Amino acid sequence: MAKFSNLYREDIYDSLTDEPLDVLVVGGGITGAGIALDASTRGLKTGLVEMQDFAAGTSSRSTKLIHGGLRYLQRFEVAMVAEIGRERTVVYENGPHVTTPEWMLLPFYKNGNIGPWAAKVGLRAYDYLAKVRKKERRTMLKADEVLKMEPLLKKEQLKGAGYYVEYKTDDARLTIEVLKKAYQYGVSAINYTKVIEFIYDQSNRVIGAVVEDQISGREMQVYAKKVINATGPWVDGLIGLDAPQEGKALYLTKGVHLVFDGTRFPLQQAVYYDNQDGRMIFAIPRAGKTYVGTTDTSYQGDIEDPMMTKADRDYIIDAINFMFPTLNIEVTDVESSWAGLRPLIEEKGKDLGEISRKDEIFVSTSGLISMAGGKLTGYRKMAEEVVNLVVNQLKEEIGILYSSSETKSLPISGGEVGGSLGFVDFKAEKLAVSEELDLDLADAEMLIQRYGANVDKIFEIINDMENEAMEATIDPIVFAQLRYAIDEECIVKPVDFFVRRTGALYFDIDWVKQHKDVVIDYMEKIFHWSKEQKHYYIRELNYLIHSSVYPEE
Repeated sequence: MAKFSNLYREDIYDSLTDEPLDVLVVGGGITGAGIALDASTRGLKTGLVEMQDFAAGTSSRSTKLIHGGLRYLQRFEVAMVAEIGRERTVVYENGPHVTTPEWMLLPFYKNGNIGPWAAKVGLRAYDYLAKVRKKERRTMLKADEVLKMEPLLKKEQLKGAGYYVEYKTDDARLTIEVLKKAYQYGVSAINYTKVIEFIYDQSNRVIGAVVEDQISGREMQVYAKKVINATGPWVDGLIGLDAPQEGKALYLTKGVHLVFDGTRFPLQQAVYYDNQDGRMIFAIPRAGKTYVGTTDTSYQGDIEDPMMTKADRDYIIDAINFMFPTLNIEVTDVESSWAGLRPLIEEKGKDLGEISRKDEIFVSTSGLISMAGGKLTGYRKMAEEVVNLVVNQLKEEIGILYSSSETKSLPISGGEVGGSLGFVDFKAEKLAVSEELDLDLADAEMLIQRYGANVDKIFEIINDMENEAMEATIDPIVFAQLRYAIDEECIVKPVDFFVRRTGALYFDIDWVKQHKDVVIDYMEKIFHWSKEQKHYYIRELNYLIHSSVYPEE
């Protein structure tokens, strides 16, 4: 099989169209990636198409936490808390390089919405329902203990805090690592490929889709026994392409996060706190930055490119200054931002904050299967659920039996390190290797954490392609990541590399500005772009750099 690379784009298309698939997954976010992995590990011949880059929608725009939904206890969604809480550990152990424990403070104040008793009972129930490991169970702290851990917190009327574990992740890299593992199991996956219509048999059953290459404009027919719509905010649109919409529909909400340099917002400890309006806010330190979010507003704008508005920005700045009053954060302190959409399932008569985040499966009269709702944390269970439906249908329709899901203990790509405990030894071993390459310790640690078991390929590029990096005048660390993203992670455009393979647009925007010209020149050479393509890709990246700092008018 060809490498998971757009240098082999035609080969991937051939594998999608040569013979009928068992399953065609539409949507390359975390839900679609999880479905593709689950299906392929059970022996189903699986294809996946994504109209943008992988994870370009909601799956690169979340709060970047694998969390157990503590706040859903307030709405008594006990079953959901239990299920996704337990999934946190599964996601962590299968990919400890992209998911790490993050201790979180839950402060409570006199006359606040969360009191000491409610926090204690809630966290205890959370530990029980989510089967939290003993070493990660909550503790309750007094006010003076809280302020020692995070002196920036508002001191007035502070009563104490709960202290518990969530899991921090890189959502886009989690998605690409799941897809890379699926690709290893034979999934034919390609980005920038849009479904423009469905193909039906004489009984009006969906048996495939016509797809359009968004780079060349070429159209192809992909046939499959089952088609799964896992397009997140686009679910309704794809259902509408099949048949007029009936029954439940999506309710889109927008969440915005702001990023600050750690010298301006020197947060020592992640905090999950109750804002003045009762909305819960996360403030999280990450790689020398601090990011804060999120808003939760009804959204009816452009699905492909939701933007931060002044109102979004000002809301979060006010929320920061409410809880961290000595900082006096201002608009000019915002270093970057992102906005993402949550595809919730509409429930009439319920306010926005009351709508469940639970996933649901819809089966159209044509047989099109659609999955909507859900959370990043629960992606693996969601995939298992929908593939169970598919294999049951195939058993009834054509008598073929497939195995049960195998993904609960299956490491994702880069996660083949022996779980979280094994990763400790793995890092030590690879740091020793990095010394032989004369790498800076901080660079080596970053690469090992980002790529996990695949870091050897990064090290090989640094060692073997030194002359090519010098010729391209690209820093060797940047070059190694770029070359790996081209050869093994299916990038097409500069934004794929700077936004979703490295996360640099959000967490190191100066790094993007420093390296973007030489990266674009090198990609032009490798992909043989026309002048028009190159200019378009430059404008696209510059637009994202600008809009991440300056809000929509």
